Amino acid sequence: MPALPARPTRRTLALLPLHAALAAALAFTPAVASNTKTVAVTAIVEHPALDAARDGVRDELKAAGFEPGRNLRFDYQSAQGNTGTAAQIARKYVGDRPDVIVAIATPSAQAVVAATRDIPVVFSAVTDPVAAKLVKGWDAAGGNVTGVSDMSPLARHLELIKQVVPAAKRVGVIYSPGEANSVAIVEALKKAAPAAGLVLVEAAASRTVDVPGAAQSLVGKADVIYAPTDNNVMSAFEGIVRVAQQAKLPVVAADTEAVKRGAVAALGLNYYDLGRQTGRLVVRVLNGEAPGSIPAQVSQTFELHVNPAAAQRQGLTLAEDLVKAAKVVVK
Repeated sequence: MPALPARPTRRTLALLPLHAALAAALAFTPAVASNTKTVAVTAIVEHPALDAARDGVRDELKAAGFEPGRNLRFDYQSAQGNTGTAAQIARKYVGDRPDVIVAIATPSAQAVVAATRDIPVVFSAVTDPVAAKLVKGWDAAGGNVTGVSDMSPLARHLELIKQVVPAAKRVGVIYSPGEANSVAIVEALKKAAPAAGLVLVEAAASRTVDVPGAAQSLVGKADVIYAPTDNNVMSAFEGIVRVAQQAKLPVVAADTEAVKRGAVAALGLNYYDLGRQTGRLVVRVLNGEAPGSIPAQVSQTFELHVNPAAAQRQGLTLAEDLVKAAKVVVK
């Protein structure tokens, strides 16, 4: 008599559905190409300038042949303005071991650089990477970090302020005292302002919710408000504009995106182009170059944007020659 098949035990029966489900999952899981690269992107907060930088990185990767869904995994997470969350994202990314981590804005870049010494890091939209201790200097100095700075041309910004408000003597600046780049900007402005015949009036805003109050504190103390490329300031920029309109206190910004949001004028970078420039560095690293062999870069392309309607709401009329010189006039 042929041997009867072994009777399944209760444990075997319990495992059968799991084995079947696992086999089915494996059968329908698409194979991951062995040449797929992973780029993990993080930003301290979402606002138009930083979002544009992120999109520029992604589009430059695609132009170089790294396409999401084909040979690239492109991850993105925002810290929503919270430095603690930025540190958590950094640790998660380091645990994931991507090919490159792209860190947009100083707090996110500092969090990532503090979390890894071997995974390549490319920063973007960091004003002063040396002051932020991301790199030892502007020359290639080894290590795992390189990137692109959005350093503002402060002397030209002060000149723009005088063009917008010729009679201005006191410039109010709103900044985050906990953001290294913002502190560096304020210190540089203190040194540059006297040569332009201006006095700097500081208004600190440690959190996004503090920004409108900081703007209000400048009413009666400043002739014009200067908004630097500070993440808290840009995240709460509409609050500054509301104060400016009520007090007839013009706002000049370092970020051209702020002009669409109510600034009178701005001389600044195109952050999408900055992202494309950052993306080119990411491509070089993906293709085998060591980040430490690539010097940190600064964008040299600046655009003048003006908003005559915002100027009217803030109590002044822009000079005709200034409007004609602008690359973008917001209607």
